Amino acid sequence: MQKPTFYPTRPLPYGRQHITDADVAAVTAALQSDYLTQGPTVDEFEKQFAAYVGATYAVAVSNGTAALHLCTLALDVQPGQRVITTPLTFAASANCVRYCGGEVHFADINPTTGLIDLLKVRQLLEAHPKGHFTGLIPVDFAGLAVDLEAARQLADEFGLWIIEDSCHAPGGFFLDSKGQEQRCGNGNFADLAIFSFHPVKHIATGEGGMITTNDEQLFHHLLRLRTHGITRDPADLQREPDGGWYMEMQELGYNYRMPDLNCALGLSQLTRADAGLARRRELAAQYDAAFAQVPGVGVLAPGRPGHAYHLYVIEIADRKGLYDFLKTRQIFTQVHYIPVHRMPYYEGLGWRAGDFPLVEKYYAHCLSIPLFPTLTDEEQDYVVACITEFVSASHAI
Repeated sequence: MQKPTFYPTRPLPYGRQHITDADVAAVTAALQSDYLTQGPTVDEFEKQFAAYVGATYAVAVSNGTAALHLCTLALDVQPGQRVITTPLTFAASANCVRYCGGEVHFADINPTTGLIDLLKVRQLLEAHPKGHFTGLIPVDFAGLAVDLEAARQLADEFGLWIIEDSCHAPGGFFLDSKGQEQRCGNGNFADLAIFSFHPVKHIATGEGGMITTNDEQLFHHLLRLRTHGITRDPADLQREPDGGWYMEMQELGYNYRMPDLNCALGLSQLTRADAGLARRRELAAQYDAAFAQVPGVGVLAPGRPGHAYHLYVIEIADRKGLYDFLKTRQIFTQVHYIPVHRMPYYEGLGWRAGDFPLVEKYYAHCLSIPLFPTLTDEEQDYVVACITEFVSASHAI
């Protein structure tokens, strides 16, 4: 096969932030304002993000992990309580339960989507008395949305709350039983949903996160928890205030606030979120078409409706060989993820290799290749050509 004639002028990572002059201007304006933190830009970002995903309330926080932790606190996870999540996720999706002293249990994935298999969740629930488990944390993996309508039915049947980990899927959706689009994080089925604004995500704020909900009580609780458990709201005070300075710490909270600087960048990025999502989907469709012609390269969940494409994941027999080869061609891929139950910390809690064979098989072959809105067609063609060259040379089938 003919080798590619184009070579990139800079490395091609699996993901890359897109910062424009408008973004720089927004952050500069925030720097020149009266507030660097706890100011009106935070409130505006929350309102606009809630509107974007279709939720009633949003709470901006310092990062996605903080968002998960605050959710488990707001839902009052107690030591010894058992929560189910997927082993195919970043460790934070499970760690938030451990922060509260809870026990993490896993259900294997559907290998065609990478999403937690709700049938396996049901089997796990039915194998124990009702009340044995208290919560479910499904993950919208790679940008593909979990069917939260089905998850909600399951949760209601067994008395579970739901935290939707939607860090990969702002703007993503699934189709409900009536054929209607249900946006990730809209609060129609999950008690709480969380998002991340890490630089490689759809919306970048440097670091940052968001919690969305339609539950007013949870919303106000989250506002208090993110600021040391302190409230100044006269309606919530337990004592008569001493003066205008008065505040009360009513519970143990944390400093998980997001500064105005980050929110200013988030607001600017939000204005082109739909355009970035459209480009991700266009690139994914082009990858789908290209790899359909390359024997030996599988694609995770090609062409799924509502996919937000935070990641584009291929599956290949010689994953390590391809990973190393692409590095020599200035293409820097990544693996998402090492299954959580195989991390030494979780193995120390009793999980072992072989516990979840489908996710372990997926892990042995998965590779996330470059996908971000500023990836050019020429760069994408180069990525495809290099992968095709490797497969043809190695006969990886």
